[in-house]
Amino acid sequence: MSLHPRRRRWHTQWATVVWLTVVWVFLWGDLTIGNILAGLLIALAVTAGLRMAPIDFHGRFRPVGVLRLVARFAADLVRASFEVSLIALRPRYVPRGAVIGVQLRSHSDLYLTLTAELASLVPGSLVVEAHRLTGMLYLHVLDVRQSGGIEAARQSVLDQEERVMRAFASDEELDAAGLGVRA
Repeated sequence: MSLHPRRRRWHTQWATVVWLTVVWVFLWGDLTIGNILAGLLIALAVTAGLRMAPIDFHGRFRPVGVLRLVARFAADLVRASFEVSLIALRPRYVPRGAVIGVQLRSHSDLYLTLTAELASLVPGSLVVEAHRLTGMLYLHVLDVRQSGGIEAARQSVLDQEERVMRAFASDEELDAAGLGVRA
C-alpha cells in the first residue's frame, strides 16, 4: 500500500517539525507551553511553506549514544556559560578570539547540521560558515586561550561530531567516518 505523495511528505517531515521546535525552544531558552506551541507553529509554517530537500537518514537511533550526547551537551552548556561570564566580569581582560576551520569526518548533511547547531548553541562559539560539499565548518571562538588553544577548540567540535554520529549513525556510516563501532 503506497501513501499519497502529500501524506508521504508529511510523514517524512514530522522529524523536521520536532527538531525545529526543539531548536526554537533552545534559542529562546524558556521551556513553556506558549514557547513550544509557537515553535511548533513556526516549524509547521517553515516545512509547509519552504521546499526543503529531504535529508536522507540511513542511521539508527541509539538511546545510550543520545543520552551521552545530551548529557555532554548540558555539561558543555553549563561550563561554557560560566567561562563566558568570567570573561565578561574580568575588567581588563581582552579575549583572544579566532575563526577556526574544522574538517568533519562525515559528509552527511544531517550530521553536519546537528554538529553545527550544537556547537553554536554552546556559549563562546558560533558557526560562521559551513561548506556542505566538503564537510568543513568555520567557527568563531570567543577566547582561544580559555578554550585550551586552537587545536583543543577544533578537537572539541570533532568530539561533538563523534557524539552525534554515535547517537544516530549506522554502523556503515561510523566505519566510513573512521570511528568504528564501539562494543
